[in-house]
Amino acid sequence: MTTELYPRERVGRVREATARAGLGAVLLTPGPDLRYVTGYDALPLERLTCLVVPAAGEPFMMVPRLELPAAQESPAGRLDVELVPWDETDDPFALAAARLPRDLARVGVADRMWAVMALRFRAALPGAEQVAAGEVLRTLRIRKSAAEVAALREAGAAIDRVHRRVPGLLKAGRTEHEVARDIADAIIAEGHATVDFVIVGSGPNGANPHAEPGERVIAPGEPVVVDIGGTMPSGYCSDSTRNYCVGEPPAAYLEYYRVLEEAQRASCAAVRPGVTPEAVDAAGRDIIAAAGYGEHFFHRTGHGIGLETHEDPYIVAGNREPLEPGMAFSVEPGIYPGPHGARIEDIVVCTGDGHEPMNTTDHGLVITG
Repeated sequence: MTTELYPRERVGRVREATARAGLGAVLLTPGPDLRYVTGYDALPLERLTCLVVPAAGEPFMMVPRLELPAAQESPAGRLDVELVPWDETDDPFALAAARLPRDLARVGVADRMWAVMALRFRAALPGAEQVAAGEVLRTLRIRKSAAEVAALREAGAAIDRVHRRVPGLLKAGRTEHEVARDIADAIIAEGHATVDFVIVGSGPNGANPHAEPGERVIAPGEPVVVDIGGTMPSGYCSDSTRNYCVGEPPAAYLEYYRVLEEAQRASCAAVRPGVTPEAVDAAGRDIIAAAGYGEHFFHRTGHGIGLETHEDPYIVAGNREPLEPGMAFSVEPGIYPGPHGARIEDIVVCTGDGHEPMNTTDHGLVITG
């Protein structure tokens, strides 16, 4: 089994998946799919960079000559993929089309391809129906390799270290924005390449799962939801939510926080091969509903994670695709009755007989000074 994060054989797997999907080729411009296949974190520019993987034939990547050194120095430069540089006066769409069979019936275009580029490819391949390439890549990306799990484990450990710093940052009299700024600095200091998001929801803002840190001053006795994540140099993401209170928490908050801890444990315990995502969702949701807080848990239980913070599989009612080893996702039930709220989030990976958590910090409420 390969332990490389971006193994050479991945391009071949994409070609096989392209043929199984009945496509003549897939066209991958900068974004998570291109990085997954080649390891090249290409800049999204108006100049076309595009990996072309035909169902039959050799793959190649169109690269602006200005960006050729970067492509060669990336993991893509070590793959069996021809890098085809093009100059400012060339039409890269026509050059790419000329390398493909003239009778292509269907091509997959990257889900994140700019519309203007998709239209240029449509003109260059007039007989080919364009479909989203995401389903082709999804079948590969949804099950993480051992190397990918190791990258997620590293990301989880890094964000755990940030959460251990949070009690020293949360003080009455500070604004959410001030705390969020310090947390963002800590995310970088603990090994991430970029900060993807920082939610510091104090008091009533804790009842808004996607609250933006603002100039609200944190008051004594207020619970605070801290949901944070970033992207590691590997390209793999972290995401974890923990809960804090500046001083003595309200009694009503403690009552539903105990319910939330039980629900999160139950959903995690439900994770194993063959179980459906909707069953994982129900395991915690039923506990919350039975305690009388059902209407206050109004989002899905989780989302997949990897090269993107949100990707397949989604842990939600209606998703009946059985879990398989290597699937990685968040388990993050929440209760938001106001005038405060709480959410507990771990990233987990489905294993052969259960799950492995990527986050290991305690789930209990942390009291800060």
